Amino acid sequence: MDQILGQILRQAVWERLDMLDALASNADGPSLASVARTELPRLTDGWRTLLRAHEPNAKGNCPNCSSRWRAQKAPCTVWQAAHHHLITPEQRSGPPSRVPRRAIAPAQVPHVRRAALH
Repeated sequence: MDQILGQILRQAVWERLDMLDALASNADGPSLASVARTELPRLTDGWRTLLRAHEPNAKGNCPNCSSRWRAQKAPCTVWQAAHHHLITPEQRSGPPSRVPRRAIAPAQVPHVRRAALH
């Protein structure tokens, strides 16, 4: 049951991202401004929530990416991805780079804890 719910959750998120990409590419000016007013705060809040969960602890390790047997030093892959997508100049000046949503299986994404997928 948890696996099915996890699949439904992931599918809903991918579909939302696809819808936002489509709007960004195809919407007229007023529609795009309206979507930006509602969606940008949600996206920035989502990034902040995710990044807070991956703040390094007192030892400099990411608490979500580390396991009992292996510590993940900061910056973890979540912080690296945030920097890449939000700060790196190439990302801001050029068109968005899109990875097909099925290109990476959840098991291959190192920053996602298995329990978080369900």
